[in-house]
Amino acid sequence: MIKVLLVDDHDLVRAGIRRLMEDHSAREGIEVVAEASSGEEAVDQLREHSPDVVLLDVNMPGIGGLEAARRMLRVDPQVRIIALTVYEEGPLLKRLIDAGAVGYLTKGCDVGEMVKAIRRVSRGERYIASDIAQRLALGMLPGAESSPLEALSDREMQILLMLTQGQKPQAISKQLHLSPKTVSTYKTRLQEKLNVHSDVELIRLAMQYGMLDKSLTD
Repeated sequence: MIKVLLVDDHDLVRAGIRRLMEDHSAREGIEVVAEASSGEEAVDQLREHSPDVVLLDVNMPGIGGLEAARRMLRVDPQVRIIALTVYEEGPLLKRLIDAGAVGYLTKGCDVGEMVKAIRRVSRGERYIASDIAQRLALGMLPGAESSPLEALSDREMQILLMLTQGQKPQAISKQLHLSPKTVSTYKTRLQEKLNVHSDVELIRLAMQYGMLDKSLTD
C-alpha cells in the first residue's frame, strides 16, 4: 500500500481528493493516511505517519509549499513530493524541482493522472504533467522570455509569496524566526530587484508571472 499525505489549505479540495483516492484505493493500492492544511502541519504529519508520497499544494498560508518541501525532505530525504498547483507555469516550478519535488501536477488533472503520478514517483521515477513539461522545456530555449523573479534568492521568493498572500511583516518574522527588521530588509531588497514601489505593484507582478490566481483578486 502506498501511503499518501495530502496537504492543502482548502478543506473542500482535500475532501475531494481524498474521496477520489478512496475510490481507487483498493484497486490501485493507495491510501491517504493523513491530511494537513499548512506547511508547518505537513512537517508534523510527516513525522507522525511516515508517508511514501506527499501531495503538496504550492500556494498556502504560512511558510508555503516551497519551504514545506525543503523541511519535509530534511526530515525524511526518501519521501516523494508531488507539487499541486493551479498554474501551468511560473517561477516556482523550477525552484520546487531544485528543492527536491519529483512530481508536478495541476489541480485540473483527472484522477487517473494523479494515480499514475503517485504510482510512478513511489517507484523512484519523476512525473511532470505533459503540458507543464512542455512549458518548462520552452522556457529553457535560447531567447525565451525570462522572469525578473528568477533574480530573487530563495528567501526573497519565500517572503514575496507570503507578502502577496496578505501576510504582515510581523507575522512573517514569527513564522520564519527572523527579526522584523530583517524581514523589512528583505522586502526592501526584493522591491529594488523587481523595480516596484508598493504592495499593489508587487501583487500585479506576481499575477503577471504566474504566482497568484488572477480570479482571486477580481
